[in-house]
Amino acid sequence: MKPHKRKILLLDNGLEWGGGTNSMLELLKRIDREKFEVTCCFYHNYSRGNGETIELILNSINVPVFFIPQIKQPRWAKISKEIIRTILFFSTKVHKAIIGKIDYKWRILPNAYKINSLLQMGQYDALYMNNQPSTNVEGYIAARQLGIAIIQHCRIDPILNGPLVRMVNEYCDAIISVSNGVNSTLRQRGVDARRCFTVNNAIDIHQSLPDRLAFRRQLSIAPETFVFGSIGSLILRKANHHILKALGHFKRTHPQANWRMIVVGSGPEHENLEKLAVRENISKEIIFTGFQNNALDFLSSFDTFILASKSEGLPRVVLEAMLVNTAVIGSNVTGTTELVNHNSTGLLFEYGDIDRLTQHITLLWKDVELRQRLVDAAAKKVRENYAIENYVSGVETILEQVIREKKHA
Repeated sequence: MKPHKRKILLLDNGLEWGGGTNSMLELLKRIDREKFEVTCCFYHNYSRGNGETIELILNSINVPVFFIPQIKQPRWAKISKEIIRTILFFSTKVHKAIIGKIDYKWRILPNAYKINSLLQMGQYDALYMNNQPSTNVEGYIAARQLGIAIIQHCRIDPILNGPLVRMVNEYCDAIISVSNGVNSTLRQRGVDARRCFTVNNAIDIHQSLPDRLAFRRQLSIAPETFVFGSIGSLILRKANHHILKALGHFKRTHPQANWRMIVVGSGPEHENLEKLAVRENISKEIIFTGFQNNALDFLSSFDTFILASKSEGLPRVVLEAMLVNTAVIGSNVTGTTELVNHNSTGLLFEYGDIDRLTQHITLLWKDVELRQRLVDAAAKKVRENYAIENYVSGVETILEQVIREKKHA
């Protein structure tokens, strides 16, 4: 007799396609369909280029999806928030609290009512949220009185305060962290350790790898040109401005160097980064590609990948760089440090330390033997510890366990 399928509603209220989206899709492609029946609920049908939308991708793997239309906040609410930010500029805590109350009424509660209706109509066994508690409050409100399992997949070092911690401890049955560092943050902030699990992000280590030189030819980059690169949303948290400043220092110190920097991604900081490249006199060396859906090809064409973020969870893009034998420089933040062991599988610098970042950039540009040693150790680490099969089975085990326990509670 076939086992009863567990019905799961997966909530993702993100605004853009990122690493967390890709990890979610890898899970949905491989999850045991004999045990789990997953339906997705999104707010935005976002795109990753070439006409591909999240709806098309989910349809291609036979995963149904609902979209919750977002209501526009009234003009007075938007104006009020701007006035509050201006008047209370001296107290971030106070103006965030007031703005939070406006968002609660006009964004969180309306979405919670709609999610609640979906959960009841579909008779789901669990709500599985693909983000972090601070951005999934409506999910907790929607499911807390329904007697179903609530699972949070925390994909970034979380932002937590007292009310959020109390909400998680009261209603969340399991919170899955993508790294030990994220798990540690949750517990240090007061989340019940019994609810905290770690399932490391992972990638397909068996996939065929791109041809480095062939893709460079597509980009019209000569084999002897040293290529630095970054991949990710062009937002302040990713700190691409620190990379460009470091490269400005590098160019002034080594004006004879033959190099390029490829910035893959799109976002609100694009224009600012272009202006910064001009100010640093490196605009001729910088290539902005916009969003691309073939990250592995670009990573394979880099000699060095740089991730300067202020915060991460367990960055999938670093795993991919390690897999394709590209040296990694990363900021010393949660998640990244679990993958990059300094001077072993990559190089680390303190977030915002542009001088040290410049030193690392220079060192990897000069030292071929060091780069080779780092990439050999990194490739070994990712193949031994971060296979996608472990990620999928880990999540499946937690889902099955908490749903079963909830039904027998």
